[in-house]
Amino acid sequence: MARIKAAVIFGGTAREHTLSLASAAEVIRSIPKDKYEVICIGITRKGRWLYFPGDVEDIANGTWEQDTDCASAFISPDPLYRGIITIENGETTIRRVDVVFPVLMGKKSIDGTIQGLLDLSGIPYVGSGVLASASCMDKSHTHMVMDDYNINTAEWRLITQREINDLDGRCRSIASEMGFPLIVKPANSGSNAGTSLAETPEELVASVKLAFSSDNKVVVEKYIKARKLEAAVLGCDMPVCSPVGEITTPQVIFDPLSFNVSTGDDLRIPADISKDTEKRVQETAIAAFKALGCKGLARFDFFLTENGELFLNKIGTMPGLRKNSVFCKLMSELDYSHEELIVELLEQALENADRNY
Repeated sequence: MARIKAAVIFGGTAREHTLSLASAAEVIRSIPKDKYEVICIGITRKGRWLYFPGDVEDIANGTWEQDTDCASAFISPDPLYRGIITIENGETTIRRVDVVFPVLMGKKSIDGTIQGLLDLSGIPYVGSGVLASASCMDKSHTHMVMDDYNINTAEWRLITQREINDLDGRCRSIASEMGFPLIVKPANSGSNAGTSLAETPEELVASVKLAFSSDNKVVVEKYIKARKLEAAVLGCDMPVCSPVGEITTPQVIFDPLSFNVSTGDDLRIPADISKDTEKRVQETAIAAFKALGCKGLARFDFFLTENGELFLNKIGTMPGLRKNSVFCKLMSELDYSHEELIVELLEQALENADRNY
């Protein structure tokens, strides 16, 4: 029986490049080779697409693109080919692909761009589609959808580039409405680049200018002092939510040099919360997953205040997928081994393709 051809795409131009490599290496190791033929496509930090035929360890240590057997490659948007086209010594080769696992993070990848290309190609892929991926990446869109569905998030305001000419006035208005402290962040960013804490009007203006260096929209949120809870959702039509975990190490969420990404070592499962609170977290995660049209997988960050208020903070449609990552550790509580989880995601993508293509 012919093996299923699965292309794993990794790397990318975003700051999360290294995180993508680490996840991709473990994903590739967990794909059963007796059932799947893995095709590796790496994207360099400068945006070059390369077919990589080498050892997975070179992906993990970041030396993969130095392999002399790498060849220029791209996904054809023409559904006639449904695969990877490689170019070597002036000659092109078409490698048919049955399913794509885009282990990518950050802008110009998991924000709907790679999903749009794959939709054009007609190749099934793991994870959410264009709209859900873009909406979860764009924090202003996430807030808007959550507001419409009455899902609690931090009080927020949006500043666009059109308001730069009267930035001082806009910031004064926001400060009077929301008070301090405030978290200022680019609307579209997978990491904390451009994110800072503002505690004075002067800091707010400076923080907004910093955020504009990373995106053309800026989200200002009311700072919430709270515990950080984590939940993982898996599935398509009937998604399931994991038990709830808690990040126990205090994080400096406004540090622009920090990715604000847990290694998984600071995750406590189960979280020290009541059964009622855990149920609220799980129900909210699934409701948000459905509201945004997510598919496959997503990681949810929540804030829980001292008085029991629950706020949805962030949604990751392609979370880290190392064995020790938050998402995978949470799913292991539902008895998914890493290999079982990766295979489940690939199988869901293939099954879901029947209705999409």
